[in-house]
Amino acid sequence: MVMTNGHTNGVQPQGNKELRYPSVHDDTVSMTTNVGTPVVSNQHSESVSRRGPVLLEDYHLVEKLAQFNRGKIPERVVHARGMTAKGYFETTHDVTDICSAEFLSKVGRKTPLIARFSTVVHESGSPESLRDTRGFSVKFYTNEGNWDFVGNNMPVFFVRDGIKFPDLIRCLRPNPKNHLQEGWRILDFLSHHPESIFILMWLLGPRGIPADWRHMEGFGVHTFKMVNKAGKETYVKFHWKPTCGVKVLTDEEAKEVGMANNVQSHATEDLWNTIESGEFPEWKLYIQTMEVEDEFKYDFDPLDASKIFPEDQFPLQPVGRMVLDRNIDNFFNEQEMVAFNPGVTPPGIRVSDDKLLQSRVFAYSDAQRYRLGANYQLLPVNAPKCPYKNNHYEGTMNVTQRDEEVNYHPSKQYDIDDNAASKSHGVAWTSPAASGPRVKQGIEKENNFQQPGEYYRSFDRDSKDVFQKHLLTFMTHPKCSEAVQKTWIGYMHKVGRHACRHTAVFVL
Repeated sequence: MVMTNGHTNGVQPQGNKELRYPSVHDDTVSMTTNVGTPVVSNQHSESVSRRGPVLLEDYHLVEKLAQFNRGKIPERVVHARGMTAKGYFETTHDVTDICSAEFLSKVGRKTPLIARFSTVVHESGSPESLRDTRGFSVKFYTNEGNWDFVGNNMPVFFVRDGIKFPDLIRCLRPNPKNHLQEGWRILDFLSHHPESIFILMWLLGPRGIPADWRHMEGFGVHTFKMVNKAGKETYVKFHWKPTCGVKVLTDEEAKEVGMANNVQSHATEDLWNTIESGEFPEWKLYIQTMEVEDEFKYDFDPLDASKIFPEDQFPLQPVGRMVLDRNIDNFFNEQEMVAFNPGVTPPGIRVSDDKLLQSRVFAYSDAQRYRLGANYQLLPVNAPKCPYKNNHYEGTMNVTQRDEEVNYHPSKQYDIDDNAASKSHGVAWTSPAASGPRVKQGIEKENNFQQPGEYYRSFDRDSKDVFQKHLLTFMTHPKCSEAVQKTWIGYMHKVGRHACRHTAVFVL
């Protein structure tokens, strides 16, 4: 039996049976309970006489209150504030020489998707005009399973090892004592991580506040692998470029936007209204490629998430376009319950050995199992749209109808191909062997200041002033220690003498 999640009007065929799911399209004019019983009254509780005490035997009352009390799920630990829209991806350029993924195999092929944009640090009700990294995630429903692109609007990250991620988020969040976000805490933690200076130039520089979701780039941040049918692996970086251009807000503009929008949702409102008007946002997808055998030839580690592939050495190559042409039908079902993991990839795309990426592959699904339950991938927004089959039985809220007698593998009674990807993609599902001593150490080729220095020197005077102003605001906080200040002055000296002089004059 092959299971699919394609069902209409609340009915899913299962052999000669019909498995029903609740649907708003059911043809009924009567309000019912969750089990389909017609409601006697949704205006009055059952009681002893018209003024008497309420009876707990009123099933509808108890169900309604209990449902309401459980109406919220745990908020995302990060990326809580966001908005989602639906659309499609169209392959526009041939990349079959480096990638065997079926959805990229033919120019003109379209793949349905859902995209979620978000802020990172603050709560779900926080303003969308805050200076913060933005999340840029896309779930592709391909014919060979889902692909979760999980990126940000900045091409690099603060740290290069996932063991540091919880501490990073804690320093970016409000002070646990007074619940105020304070820059001295950020600089204190990041003073131990010089690789963070690159993303700080993005975050504290002129591009730190995107104007809205539509005018925002997306980056995969990590290096991934594409694999062709011959088994050849190629390192790739992913880039999304909005066709309407990149727009940002100054601090003053961000304050005006936040004050003018009563619900502080200007970016969500802009995306929703733009799609409703028929002006569909579009992004072009590009890749940068590097030969795997060349990974040690450069002055940076290509698996370091705090580094970019310089475009003069690794030019952008077009792949396709994403068009968002439909708003979501329900915020909770399709925004709060959509779940991503960068390890969810179809055949032809693989994760690399990037240590931060490897940690995220575990952490993201673990977070969703906590938020949504063990079977979160059975939720309609997360389930694949292609046929799928496995022996992942049972567990909380598993709604899949199963009638097999064989729920194990292998079996001579009921055989199923467990090597299909290798056959359809023409190569065994293997990668070069990894070997070495067991260690807990950082990478050898850190080179923390060259790329930040080049980026800083590309700033015009106004852009340098914006970055310096925000950095100095953090450094001159009363709780920012002299040791932390001197560390950052030292980092800025390694970025460039002018950058150091500008910083030191105002601090010392």
